[in-house]
Amino acid sequence: MSSGISRLRKHIAQIKGSVSSCPNASKEDIAKCKVVVEKGSKKKKDKLQAAKEIKEEVSIIEEEDDDEEVEIVGTRKRPHTLGPIDKYVSDINLRKKMTGQQTISASLLKARSEKMDSFLARWVYEASIPFHAIDNNSFAQFCETVMIIRGKDRGETGVIKRVIRSQNRVIVEGKNLVKKHIKQGQGHEGGIFSVEAPLHVSNVQVVDPVTGKPCKVGMKYLEDGTKVRVSRGIGASESIIPRPEILKIRTTPRPTVAGPKDTPLDLVLEKTYDAKAGKGLPDL
Repeated sequence: MSSGISRLRKHIAQIKGSVSSCPNASKEDIAKCKVVVEKGSKKKKDKLQAAKEIKEEVSIIEEEDDDEEVEIVGTRKRPHTLGPIDKYVSDINLRKKMTGQQTISASLLKARSEKMDSFLARWVYEASIPFHAIDNNSFAQFCETVMIIRGKDRGETGVIKRVIRSQNRVIVEGKNLVKKHIKQGQGHEGGIFSVEAPLHVSNVQVVDPVTGKPCKVGMKYLEDGTKVRVSRGIGASESIIPRPEILKIRTTPRPTVAGPKDTPLDLVLEKTYDAKAGKGLPDL
């Protein structure tokens, strides 16, 4: 904005240079603008001259002497020791190209995963479990077999590897593979990898154990009161779909003792309506 006003003053003052002269300016306006422009130019020159004089008076001499040791009096430098967070932070090397900033949450998740893997490997070794045990048909009882009904893998079956409840999506093992570019970081190599992308639950259906076709799931109570899942829909066998063993384990056990908000059993079994006796009828 200041440069525009300066150019306007030069235009009115008819100062030749970067702007054209104003033909309609009066002599009084030309004289005033000339005084203001000359005053501003003189102020700028004085400022530059003062800065130049200061630079000439002050001289900075840099001397490097590696052999000379400087002793600092009154200070004591403690040796650096690794703390609990230092193992999650990569060393800073200015000569090495930085691939990305490592976050504490990602490092903690990686450490927990490695710890869980070590516990699982130790249990497999101590229990003498063969590594090809997952190929056994009995292991399939721990997982849910589904068929993909939409997408590029339509008609293929697979085992649910992970459930993302917050997004209503599931990850089917070995299906819906996509290419993912991963940068090189601490502890892993970079490159292009094939990973399993999540599928929406509406794109998969449970497989009927008898027909082997996708079906809908309904609930049914047996004679002993057990609640089971059965196959429903056109062409379904209406057979019982076995529930995966991992889903039978409840994170929160069912309460066995009545709490303060539970209705007592005697009130539940109390008969409050009898049409013949006129009990429970509204007053009209």
